[in-house]
Amino acid sequence: MSHVRSAPFYPQAQGKIERYHRAMKNVVKLENYFFPDDLRADIEAFVDYYNNYLYHESPQNVTPADVNFGRAKEALNYRNEIKFETII
Repeated sequence: MSHVRSAPFYPQAQGKIERYHRAMKNVVKLENYFFPDDLRADIEAFVDYYNNYLYHESPQNVTPADVNFGRAKEALNYRNEIKFETII
């Protein structure tokens, strides 16, 4: 793995991380935070949701945690079983 540098705030070069930051800001900006701990808690909750529960289109519509921990095939097989049972 190599570190590649590109111009900051240039979405064409850093599309995925820019999209992640935009999604986080859209969620965090919905509330007013009067204490920094409340903001930290909401950011932690968003990161947990984004990595463990939100399906992403690029890695075959599975969560990043499933891909990182090698559970992608299991998740896809489980969905296919449910789909097959639903059709029958």
